[in-house]
Amino acid sequence: MRVWQGLCPLLLVVTLPLFAQSASAPAPASSASSPVADLPMVVVSGVQPGPGLWKVSKGDHVMWVLGTLSPLPRDMQWQAQEVEQVIAASQQVLLAPAVRLEAKVGFFGKLFLLPSAYSARKNDDGRRLQDVLPPPVHARWLVLKQKYIGRDRGVERWRPLFASEELYHKALKANGLSRSGGIQASIDGLAKQHGVAEVPVDYRVVIEHPREAIKAFRQAAPHDTTCFIRTLDSVEHDMPAMTARANAWATGDLQTLRRLPDSDRRDACVAAVTGAGFAQTLGLGDVPARLRATWLTAARKALTANAQTFALLPMDELLSPDGYLATLRAEGYQVDAPE
Repeated sequence: MRVWQGLCPLLLVVTLPLFAQSASAPAPASSASSPVADLPMVVVSGVQPGPGLWKVSKGDHVMWVLGTLSPLPRDMQWQAQEVEQVIAASQQVLLAPAVRLEAKVGFFGKLFLLPSAYSARKNDDGRRLQDVLPPPVHARWLVLKQKYIGRDRGVERWRPLFASEELYHKALKANGLSRSGGIQASIDGLAKQHGVAEVPVDYRVVIEHPREAIKAFRQAAPHDTTCFIRTLDSVEHDMPAMTARANAWATGDLQTLRRLPDSDRRDACVAAVTGAGFAQTLGLGDVPARLRATWLTAARKALTANAQTFALLPMDELLSPDGYLATLRAEGYQVDAPE
């Protein structure tokens, strides 16, 4: 899913990392007990084909869909000839569903909001992580922090939600993984090269009073601890499984992607944000349903107006029996998975 594009610095900081993937993926069983945990952490590199394309069609109109994944191998070079041919022959590139946050402030208003937004990243009253986390959880954090972050003392004053994101990012990098693998940048370049318009698929949230939103965030902070613990679990136990999924995407191995469950870390962190009082006030409580409706409307429109469309969707939505494409299939569209 594309990164949220918002104008309110606070909500950019809070929500961007959490919705980088599908917000509607089912919560799988913990991968800590998965046999994949014993696999060696070897990340593929060099030129890789990536997965095949899903085909959605009705009559003479067709949409080709690429499933995206995060994380991906950092040193992979995506061989995108098939995608380039499809984009070159398409009338539109339908981007992945995303939430666009907009604040009713001008340029200087956004500058004045920055100090308040970034101060909201810290715990209240100068408290440190050891003051807000259960001792066993903080002990686990110290071990992983030393391994992946080092002696950074500033992060100890961050709220668990933000500290866990920093740990996750550094752990991915240390294990040869990347959040995006550069896939979106490649799609953007191909669309520009062939003169094909990219169509955002956004659910827009307008923040009428951004200063009040920052204050509400501080007063009704998300329940960070569950997200924090699941991030520790992922870093401790899920890296082999994430590496295997990343390799499977790179090599086009859909069987492995179907077999390996995704970590439920993302769902826990999304719930921490959307379940908070300030998020409910802003209309972020039902984001998955709204994103789904927004993308389906855009897909139906593209399939009607264009002879050919290229689209992006999170891989989980393509593999799920009740994902976005399953809805189109139920509506009478022909949906074919790649061989």
